[in-house]
This record gives sequence, C-alpha cells and structure tokens, in this order.
Amino acid sequence: MFGDTLTHASDPGQTPGIRWERPADLSDREVQEKLSPAAIRAFFSLADHWKLRDEDARALLGGISNGSFYQLKSAPKTLGQDKLTRISLLVGIFKALNVLYSTKLADAWVQRPNTNPIFGGESPLAGMLKGGVPTMIRVRQLLDARRGGL
Repeated sequence: MFGDTLTHASDPGQTPGIRWERPADLSDREVQEKLSPAAIRAFFSLADHWKLRDEDARALLGGISNGSFYQLKSAPKTLGQDKLTRISLLVGIFKALNVLYSTKLADAWVQRPNTNPIFGGESPLAGMLKGGVPTMIRVRQLLDARRGGL
C-alpha cells in the first residue's frame, strides 16, 4: 500500500497515481503528500481494530505528542518518511493477521501474550513498543513467513 511511486492513472492494472513495481521514494514530498491521507486512515482503522490506547498508538508512530496525535486525527497532515514506514509495517502486520486468523483473533493477536521467542512471553504490541521499527519488521517477517507456510 505504501511502497509505491507515482504513475499515470491511465496505466492498466494500476491504482491512479501509483506504480507498484518498485518502492516509493518516501523522502519525496510529493509521494508523502499522496500517501499520507490513506496511511492516516489505515492507521486509525487498525488502531481501532486492535483497541490501542492512545498512548500506545502515539508510541507506534514514533512517540508523537498528544497535541500532534489529536491534530492528526482531526486535521490530517503530510507524514514524513519515518511515520509512513511505521504505518506501512503496521498495515502489513494487520493484513497478514487477517489472512491467517479469524477477525476476532486477528484483532486480539497483538495484545495477547505470545510464546514465540522474539516476544519472550510478552504481547507483540509490547515488543513493538519496546523495539520500535526493527521489531515491527521482525513481526511482519514472522507473519509473512507463516502466511507462506513456514
């Protein structure tokens, strides 16, 4: 969803304005402006599904302040590379969970204690809050491997 570059809307099989064959240049302001509205909507949707506390949602976005968080909710702005990357990882985790599990379990999974060694008995959410982007990547890889039958 967020690893894309701009293209012409007339290209067959493409989302208008997005190319899928190579990663987006998330440092490009035009790309940030294009992806931010969908990223913000997706983030708040998954935060609702996962029943995240505002404090945890802010931390997953990189530790933004209360004011910035509530401003983002009411008057979306253009996100930078770090926040777009974080949201992309979280959306990938959300999508993988919904492929692997029922909606109820997919929504609860991030909050439940997990015996996988990468979580050490804590919830995946606790791991991602402590480990930030590197742990988000590991969780995404774990779920993608499970989806692939590994």
